[in-house]
Amino acid sequence: MDFSSKIILDLTQVIDDSLRRAFGGSWASLVHLERPKSPDHGDYSCNIAMQLARELKLKPRDIAQKLVDAVAASTLLDRVEIAGPGFINLYVSKEVKRGVVRGVLSDGEKFGSSDLLEPQAVQVEFVSANPTGPLHVGHGRGAAYGASLCNILEMVGYKVHREYYVNDAGRQMDILAVSTWLRYLQQLGHQVSFPENCYQGEYVREMAAGLINVYQNKFDIGVDKVLTSFPRLVEDREEFLDQIIDWMKSSLGDSFALIHRYSLETQLKECRTELSAFGVEFDTWFSEKSLFDNGLIAKVVEKLDASGFLYEKDGAIWFKSTDFGDEKDRVVQRENGIFTYFASDIAYHVEKFGRGFTKLIDIWGADHHGYIPRVRAALDALGVCERKADRLVIPLVQFAVLYRGGEKLAMSTRSGEFVTLSQLREDVGRDAARFFYVFRKNDQHLDFDLDLAKSKNNENPVYYIQYAHARCNSVLQKWDGTRSTLIDAKLDLLNLDHEEHLLNKLIDFPVTIQSAARDLSPHLIAFYLKDLASMFHSYYNAVPVLGDDADLTSARLSLVLAIKQVIRNGLDLLGVSAPERM
Repeated sequence: MDFSSKIILDLTQVIDDSLRRAFGGSWASLVHLERPKSPDHGDYSCNIAMQLARELKLKPRDIAQKLVDAVAASTLLDRVEIAGPGFINLYVSKEVKRGVVRGVLSDGEKFGSSDLLEPQAVQVEFVSANPTGPLHVGHGRGAAYGASLCNILEMVGYKVHREYYVNDAGRQMDILAVSTWLRYLQQLGHQVSFPENCYQGEYVREMAAGLINVYQNKFDIGVDKVLTSFPRLVEDREEFLDQIIDWMKSSLGDSFALIHRYSLETQLKECRTELSAFGVEFDTWFSEKSLFDNGLIAKVVEKLDASGFLYEKDGAIWFKSTDFGDEKDRVVQRENGIFTYFASDIAYHVEKFGRGFTKLIDIWGADHHGYIPRVRAALDALGVCERKADRLVIPLVQFAVLYRGGEKLAMSTRSGEFVTLSQLREDVGRDAARFFYVFRKNDQHLDFDLDLAKSKNNENPVYYIQYAHARCNSVLQKWDGTRSTLIDAKLDLLNLDHEEHLLNKLIDFPVTIQSAARDLSPHLIAFYLKDLASMFHSYYNAVPVLGDDADLTSARLSLVLAIKQVIRNGLDLLGVSAPERM
């Protein structure tokens, strides 16, 4: 058990034992301890007296007084006080608090970790951007959030499987193949029009050049054929694009699959490379196409039909998602016989649960919020995932908007007007990008200030935290002793208010990680680190760590070393480096 959890467990036991002595009963399950906003109100506060007032038919303050009178002498507590209408404030002994320093130095990189009573396998699927172009800054937020969350879940004992769902089947990939081929023809000298709703980015031209390098003029069917048989523009742009896709497939035959695969593999390779450079790795890259190839989509649709949850309308096959609380029914198979993305998603989740995961966490963009009810409805209809079991959790990641010099930067994937994740990383650095992405709660809109992220001052939170780590290291380097001996320092010499506040903060680290894991909220770690860095900088400026008293110096250095370790552990969870010098 981690240090802070043990303190809370021991304090809970003290309260419960006192209740037994005062009232002859046990209410341990109702005892809830929390950190008061002000240290003047104790290290922990409990409202059990208010909770028991009705059952015991006594005033809360009277219950609190009897409880306090029944508290046995303990090395755990300095004192217990009553506040307000009956809050019980507990003051942990300084001796116990100082023990956190030895706990940190002993556990090292494992400090903050904990173990589940029953280890659970959780699959986290994140990023999963269509491989139709470079990853942009919007994808970056999902990547940073998902990777950090996986680290945090592992820290509290989950067995985590990281997965990227590759949308390698469907219309968007067909559009990319069309876009690449049309640019290919242009680069071979043909005067071919390029629809504005094809993919416009420079990366398409680069893929076209690569296609020429690999296949030369293999896919050049002749300009005369292109000009005479190319579809004529219709009023609906998307219908026109669909006509081009159909025409290209029929005109190129087997060559269409080659262009399609080349476009897909090129984008996937760049995606893998960029995510790796961003510090994000996956255990599995799962192919949507495999669900078609193995027939799982058809099987799932057949099962829904056999259970009476499908009907035909206007030539399409619809799922009765309104029976499960969705706002309207959804199409699973179009009138042309092609399964929808929704059908693919149903099959994908069935497949994932079939792998035996205890829980699935799908990290989606906020624009997919309306998609959640229909997926849950289908899984409920199939009996795969009961809502009450909470086996499927879908946190949403809000959009990230870049600002430079106070001006908002434009972004549109199809038009090619966007800032890539690679450009962001090269501009502000991986550390700043990873930290800024998780410094705000995932479901809140993010305004990413590029100028602030690049600044090297106290206004930049990641710089401020990393500087605290480097400053800790600088202090330790100025000392000529051996760091391993600091675990035996005389910690009873740490008596200043600054030091007590830092001890309390170190104690909170494991609990903060547990809260971040429970709430799927990496930003709690980021906030914690900023607070710890602020407290350390204040301590450094106010207290001479290195002095003439060798014992006092060792005690303070042991505290500094513990702070350094906790900052490093926290930054590791967020995928941010902890520099030794700055």
